[in-house]
Amino acid sequence: MDTRQMILPSNRLDGVRYPDEDRLNRYIENGVLTRETLVGGFRDACERFPDRLALVGPDAHYTYKEFLERSEKLAAALLNLGMRPLDRAMFQCGNSHELLVSFFGCLIAGIIPICSLQAFRKLEIEYLANLAQARLHLVQGDDPKFDDVAFAEEMQKFVPTLEYIVQARGESRGKSVSIDQLIASVSLDDAREKLQRVTHDPFQVAVFQLSGGTTGFPKIIPRFQAEYLYNMRAVAAWNKYTQDDVLFFPTPYMHNLNMGCFFGPFLLTGATITVCRTLDEATLQGLVREYRPTWFGVAGPILTRILPELNMADSVEKERRNFISPRNAAGMRKTTGSSVFHIFGMTEGVIMFAREGDSPEVLAHSIGRPISAHDEVKIVESGTENEVAEGDVGEALFRGPYTIRGYYKSEKEDATRFTADGFYRSGDLMKYKTIDGSRYYFFCGRIKDVVDRGGEKINAEEVENVLNRHPAVLTSAVVAMPDPVYGERVCAYLILRNSESPLTLSQACAFLHETGLAKFKWPERLEIVDEFPLSASGKLSKKILRQQIAAIVEKERSSI
Repeated sequence: MDTRQMILPSNRLDGVRYPDEDRLNRYIENGVLTRETLVGGFRDACERFPDRLALVGPDAHYTYKEFLERSEKLAAALLNLGMRPLDRAMFQCGNSHELLVSFFGCLIAGIIPICSLQAFRKLEIEYLANLAQARLHLVQGDDPKFDDVAFAEEMQKFVPTLEYIVQARGESRGKSVSIDQLIASVSLDDAREKLQRVTHDPFQVAVFQLSGGTTGFPKIIPRFQAEYLYNMRAVAAWNKYTQDDVLFFPTPYMHNLNMGCFFGPFLLTGATITVCRTLDEATLQGLVREYRPTWFGVAGPILTRILPELNMADSVEKERRNFISPRNAAGMRKTTGSSVFHIFGMTEGVIMFAREGDSPEVLAHSIGRPISAHDEVKIVESGTENEVAEGDVGEALFRGPYTIRGYYKSEKEDATRFTADGFYRSGDLMKYKTIDGSRYYFFCGRIKDVVDRGGEKINAEEVENVLNRHPAVLTSAVVAMPDPVYGERVCAYLILRNSESPLTLSQACAFLHETGLAKFKWPERLEIVDEFPLSASGKLSKKILRQQIAAIVEKERSSI
């Protein structure tokens, strides 16, 4: 019997592009992928390090044993509630102990988390929940600025499959049930007995991650049990995480960056994760002071808030610290006095890091190398498969054991996103250089039409589509404008239907609020123009618009 035909699960989900079976077999035969599951890897870590601290912070301390037990009880309670393995749960919750328990609990129950952002609103949640046919909506419950329980109840009118509302924190209200109620509803023995009947397939979907995308709404990215486990283990090995490490990375846990490169690998290693619900200076500085993190992910304003505490450290403490940044490692190294390494990663798969021992040129300018020897990278002329020479800039194509073969329910569009032999067209511009016998990569910009606001990828077309609905707007063009804190912010160029009826930024944002677009995507500057600049081919030139706004911003700063 040809066992190669028996690897992929028999209960394949509609709309999911599973890995190529022949290539998957080769990864298994070569020992790259195993038949282990992500949930099994997490469980194994909890059982190996029961008394070590897994989660710490102002709200609570959980050992690995406590973290596992709470997650198991929640998993069984969700099944008792009516959820089933492979059902989908929409996650819309800020960072907290409860969020991580909910995430692990869903994995244990076989429920697939949809990793949305707390900041999402009606447009994003309605689209994603309907697309994935989500049955459960997890919200924070105690957000002082947004009644997310009422929002979840409202969303049930627009998403017929949403049956259950679970709130992570606070006393349950309305139609919701709280995590604490669910955990209290089942004993640990009963939970474990029920969970014995849940099976996990190493090649089945574990998580629905999201992409910022290049057009329209975020795309759903299926990540599978064995490959996501491999992803996390490869990161842990590359960065040499140990059980003595402590993580400070207060970006959203549901981001692939945090999940795949930081809190996930840390949990597999037996290390400690600092958890905080608020990002005020006192709380963040307190975490640094009390728990002495060894690994930091600090974009823009977070670094500013903790810098006074960082600067109080002696040379020994600074030597312990490692910082991860997508850009400006040299500047951050000078600011912090600690090691800083660039990262490049995408939710679709490939991850690159610079690391200790790399040359000064690499540490200052390169995004490093892929974490897996089995990652394949091609730099090609954009839109082709013709590889460029070393040192030339081209589009980066990726293939490997943890890079996807397709987005969820997107087979038709995937024809242009992947090559015939399975390479993913990233839309990112790179070049490579051979240094000390190894190939290192340098990020050179994006073909994709996105704004990178402090790590949040904002799709320009999505914002334009909503702005264009405003009765005063004839058309819009959204571009990135440079910013010293966030790297980029959103600037919207508008051509109005009637130039005598001006539109202010506050009016535009009020319209976006009413429409239901997440606030972090709103433009932070409007430029009203009579016409857009055109390229040589007669098309709108966003390159010129980006140059214009960069020049305007620079002039304004120099005049201060």
